[in-house]
Amino acid sequence: MTDMDVNPVAELHAPAPGLSQMQRVTYTFSAPSKTFEDIKRGNKSWWLPLLIAAVVGYLFFAVVVSKIGMQTVVDNQMKLASESQQEQMAKATPEQREMQAKIALYVTEGVFIASPLFVLAAAAVVSLVLWGTINFAFGGKAKFGAIFAMWFFANLPLNLKTLLGILVIFISNTPETFNIKNFAPTNLAAFVFPNPVEANKALYAIASSLDFVTIWCLVLMSIGLAAVAGVKRSSGYIAVFGWWIIVVLVGAGFAAIQG
Repeated sequence: MTDMDVNPVAELHAPAPGLSQMQRVTYTFSAPSKTFEDIKRGNKSWWLPLLIAAVVGYLFFAVVVSKIGMQTVVDNQMKLASESQQEQMAKATPEQREMQAKIALYVTEGVFIASPLFVLAAAAVVSLVLWGTINFAFGGKAKFGAIFAMWFFANLPLNLKTLLGILVIFISNTPETFNIKNFAPTNLAAFVFPNPVEANKALYAIASSLDFVTIWCLVLMSIGLAAVAGVKRSSGYIAVFGWWIIVVLVGAGFAAIQG
């Protein structure tokens, strides 16, 4: 048998070339299954989604600093503090309150500056939880690296929310009402509770969780998790939304306890 006899058959079974990172980013919005199937085939690079998140995040940081001011951000968050936290601040001496304000300012700035590291940490923790859940509870065969890469692509829509938040800052021009924890009107809380200071903390936490962009990301994550694990898509939805509901309820319960 000659080489010419073998080549046509070999070409028929040759694996399809992997997608570029830009193609995977684009397909995440237009045809997500193509992105996640490409990750399943072993193309696990995730640096481009992280780079996009970092650029958009630092742009948001620059706009917040120039248009709102970090001290105003901290002051607004203190107004939204729980009753127990406000009582503690009221009992503190002027020197202690000044020190607490400085610490809060440094922490807020530090979170912004180190945001890519926090993103990596969040990706690792969530990926580990989903890896254990889909493999041991649903009989999946996902590799941790595939879920880790999937997480970055599934969360790409969050950049649209951040860009919307930048637009809102320029349009509203009301620094005194800016809420760093809910900076874009993409969730129920933004419409039901126009004044979060007076809102019930538990209900506000639940309403904030009912976020269009967050749910979009969860849907993508469910599709991606099922794809890389080789299980039914319904299993991906149960795993992802099951954990999300638990997190939302725990957060609401903690907010209720804090008052």
